[in-house]
Amino acid sequence: MTEAARAAAAAGFADLPLDTDGVPHGQPVLDRLVALLDLERIEENIFRGVSPAESPVRVFGGQVAGQALVAAGRTVPPERRVHSLHSYFIRGGDPTVPIVYEVDRIRDGRSFTTRRVVAVQHGKAIFALSASFQLDEEGMDHFEPMPSVPPPDSLPTYAESAAGYLEKVGMARLPRPIDIRYVTEPPWRAREDGPGEARSQVWMRADGKLPDDDMLHVCVLAYASDMTLLDSVLVRHGVYWGTDKLLGASLDHAMWFHRRFRADEWFLYDCESPSASGARGLATGRFYAQDGRLVATVVQEGLLRLMR
Repeated sequence: MTEAARAAAAAGFADLPLDTDGVPHGQPVLDRLVALLDLERIEENIFRGVSPAESPVRVFGGQVAGQALVAAGRTVPPERRVHSLHSYFIRGGDPTVPIVYEVDRIRDGRSFTTRRVVAVQHGKAIFALSASFQLDEEGMDHFEPMPSVPPPDSLPTYAESAAGYLEKVGMARLPRPIDIRYVTEPPWRAREDGPGEARSQVWMRADGKLPDDDMLHVCVLAYASDMTLLDSVLVRHGVYWGTDKLLGASLDHAMWFHRRFRADEWFLYDCESPSASGARGLATGRFYAQDGRLVATVVQEGLLRLMR
C-alpha cells in the first residue's frame, strides 16, 4: 500500500479537529479518505486497499465501492469517464485486513470501456462491481429540475442535528469526511413521530478541498452515496439503527453519472423509497449540484430485518 494509505490506516483520533459533538471532521479527515482511495498496485490488474483504524464491525459499503471504482479507473485511459456502475455486496468486509481488488478488462471499444472488479478477503469475494467508461460525446441534454429546498448554510450541521442522540440511538462516533445537512427531519428524530413519508433529503459535500481529479470526485461521490440512502426506507416505517432491533446491510448498488461535478461543493441528495418487502428495502436517489444540474442517479436495495 502507499505510504499515505499506511499513515491513514494507522492514524487515530489524536490531533484531528473535532466537531461540536467531539467527532473528528474537516480537511485532515477528508485527506485520510483521499489516502484510503489511493490504492497500491501490486500487479498489472491487481490492487490493494485498506480500511481506516476507526471502522464499524464491517467495512463501510461506500468505502469498498469507492476503492473498487478507483481500481477500475486505473486501468482505463483518463479521457474516458465513468458513466455507470453496478455492484453487489456479497459478504461483510473485515476492516482489520487489506482488501485485494482484481480487475478484469472486459472490453476496450472505440467509445466505451468496460471493467469488472472483484474485491477479495480471506480468499473469498466480498464485493463485485462492473463499470462502464465513455469518451465525451455531444448529444441530447435534459434533466428533471431540482426540488425547491432551503440552502445548506441555513440548515443545522450534522453535529447540531445529532445533539443528544449520539448515545441515545447508538450513533457511531467515526470521523466524518463528508459534511451532511438534513433538509428533511433526520431519521433518528423522525422516528419519534412514527411512520412518515418515504423520503430523505440532505445537502452533502466533501468536508474540505479535493484535488482537481475528476475520477477522485466520482469515487468520493460513490463513497457518500451509501451514507443516507436507506434513510428513506427507515423513516417510512418509523425505525432507526441502534434504537430498534434492526439488522441492515447494502445488497446491491447502482449509479449513473450524468454530468461533471465537484464533490467538495454542495450537492443535494434527494432520496425516496418506492417499495419495501421480503426484508428488503429499495431506495432511489438523485444528486443535484447547487446550481440545479442533475449530476448522478443512484438505486440501492438493502437488507432490513426487524428482529423480534
